[in-house]
Amino acid sequence: MSRIHVTDESTAQRHEVPPAVTRRTALAGMIGTTIEWYDFYIYGLAAALVFGTAFFPEFSSTAGTLAAFATFAVGFVARPLGGVIFGHLGDRVGRKNALMLTLFLMGAATVVVGLLPDYQAIGIWAPILLVTLRFLQGFAVGGEWGGAVTMVVESSPRHRRGLYGSLPQMGVPLGLVLSSSVFAVVSTLPDDDLLAWGWRIPFLLSIVLIAVGLFLRSRITETQAFTRMKESGQGRKMPAVEALRHHWKAIALTVGMYVSAGVPFYIVSVFVLSYGSSHLGLPRSVLLTGMLIAAGAEALTVPCFGALSDRLGRRPVFLAAAGFTALLAFPFFWLLAAGQTGLTWLALLLALAVAHAGMYGPTAALYAEMFSVNVRYTGTSIGYQLGGVVAGFVPLAAGALVSAAGGAAWPIASIWAGAALVGLVCASVVRETRGCELGSDRHVGG
Repeated sequence: MSRIHVTDESTAQRHEVPPAVTRRTALAGMIGTTIEWYDFYIYGLAAALVFGTAFFPEFSSTAGTLAAFATFAVGFVARPLGGVIFGHLGDRVGRKNALMLTLFLMGAATVVVGLLPDYQAIGIWAPILLVTLRFLQGFAVGGEWGGAVTMVVESSPRHRRGLYGSLPQMGVPLGLVLSSSVFAVVSTLPDDDLLAWGWRIPFLLSIVLIAVGLFLRSRITETQAFTRMKESGQGRKMPAVEALRHHWKAIALTVGMYVSAGVPFYIVSVFVLSYGSSHLGLPRSVLLTGMLIAAGAEALTVPCFGALSDRLGRRPVFLAAAGFTALLAFPFFWLLAAGQTGLTWLALLLALAVAHAGMYGPTAALYAEMFSVNVRYTGTSIGYQLGGVVAGFVPLAAGALVSAAGGAAWPIASIWAGAALVGLVCASVVRETRGCELGSDRHVGG
């Protein structure tokens, strides 16, 4: 594989980023990703609880839920396209401008979903428009993660990249906390009110969050690494082509590592809400509250695992968490099947705050360190979002497989374990990146 050396790191040692700039960039990244993932996840919650009835009423209960999960998966199809387009903008024009645009597009699509008439009002146009808006959501989030991570990691001191890089990662559990909290409140409404108007509230609230996020992002500055790269003339006209040509192996490995974390995560955060209530008879309030507790705990453990990767290395932390995830696959569903509130919450806590957080915490620094500065936004985005395509179809596949198995959980538990093993293999191939020069890809497994 060809090697690209854009030696931004050696220059960076003479141009240290002020700590205040690092903290402000990390905070803006965390809040921005929290808002984006809030928008993304309220759709998943609505798909599990409401959209089957509101937008696919002519289907059976099971078929309507599967159709709703299919619209959820559409967002993941759009994510790689968003990663390429916004990655191109981020590596050519600047990280900040691309991130402002992703946040605006996500917010606009989310608010319009909250205003969308249901099937009873406009017929077939309702699900068509719903799918279109979901595609725009996926397109926007496709450029969000890579940009936020790139900005924060490039603005961080070499020995703290794991910690600071994990702060945008907190946006995932924090977004889940916000979305689960709002849905837990609106789910207390009578079913008729929830289906008629209550489900729209979480979507419409997004307009306030987007305004806050845009204000915070407008105050951050472009990274020194990007500025120096542009001034030195080392930018690429087609970053996606460059990334796929010279960093194809790194992209493939990031896809595999994302799958190991993303597949179990979406099983837990989306599929389990439907499976637990319809097949196991667990109260919806118990599942939503457990999700809230687990996501809140993960918001605390993600930076802990990120900081741990600064001390032990990215690979050891990721490998240990992926191994634990593989071992948890079947016991997770056994705990749910017990039908006890405490065991249900324990299962969710282990899955999110330990298994997923352990892999997700070091991921930001690990991915960013695997790509040269002139393709970093694009390369991290493509790898992350291609993995997201696989993970995004899991709730749909899980619903079909479990239904075919008569409600048994073993098919989806097997997929969970298999995904974790993929991550173990990929992380075993990647060479350690902790402390490496950001301009070098010499550490990618060969």
